[in-house]
Amino acid sequence: MLLTVDVGNTNTVLGIFEGKELIKSWRVKTDPRTTADELWLQFNALVTGYTLTGLSICSTVPATLRELRTMISTYFSELPTTIVEPGTKTGVQLLVDNPKEIGADRIVNTLAAHTLYGGPAIVVDFGTSTNLDVVSPKGEFLGGALAPGIEISVDALASRAAQLRKVELIRPKSVIGKNTVEALQSGTIFGFAGQVDGLVDRITAELALEFDESPTVIATGGLAPLIIGVAETIDEYEPDLTLIGLRLIHEKNQ
Repeated sequence: MLLTVDVGNTNTVLGIFEGKELIKSWRVKTDPRTTADELWLQFNALVTGYTLTGLSICSTVPATLRELRTMISTYFSELPTTIVEPGTKTGVQLLVDNPKEIGADRIVNTLAAHTLYGGPAIVVDFGTSTNLDVVSPKGEFLGGALAPGIEISVDALASRAAQLRKVELIRPKSVIGKNTVEALQSGTIFGFAGQVDGLVDRITAELALEFDESPTVIATGGLAPLIIGVAETIDEYEPDLTLIGLRLIHEKNQ
């Protein structure tokens, strides 16, 4: 069984694959102060009962990736391991100014999106930041857009505005909020949906200059359920897109 690990700035998502089927997944918080031994204790507790045959990992947190390397060499040295980094075979051509700047998760999502849905495509990843990654019909990474994520935007507003506070992130009854809570929920949920729709429309217009086919828009990420059904441009929802991409990359490298 393959253990896939996607280390994000806020959460770490782990998944167990048996062949091509994701049979179990977990979401835990990411703490860059966690040591290799602590990571092993956490991972070992989660995967008890599963016989691991390989590991596939991507990380946007350098400190955690360093400890993961130590953990692997100490506790999982016998397992075939794929870490998505420069030099790893992904099959994704990066058509950007500086390929080394591109986060591993964006490359992984590009491969998974093209494999599952073809291209062109736009992946909207709702995480610590909201990433829009653009995929060509050939599966190339064309670039995209990055915006502040939903939770950090709400946190920033609550910390900077004396009379505003954090609220439960749910869809309000109407766009016109009748109280402060509803107004904040409206601005957050409908505001971010409008941001995504606006960016998708502009990206689609640029893609139309080069490609005849309209892109498939795929939502993923831990905060995607907040916007699904509100944003009008999202075609597909695949919560495990990054884990699927990690499986695909592991297969290419082992």
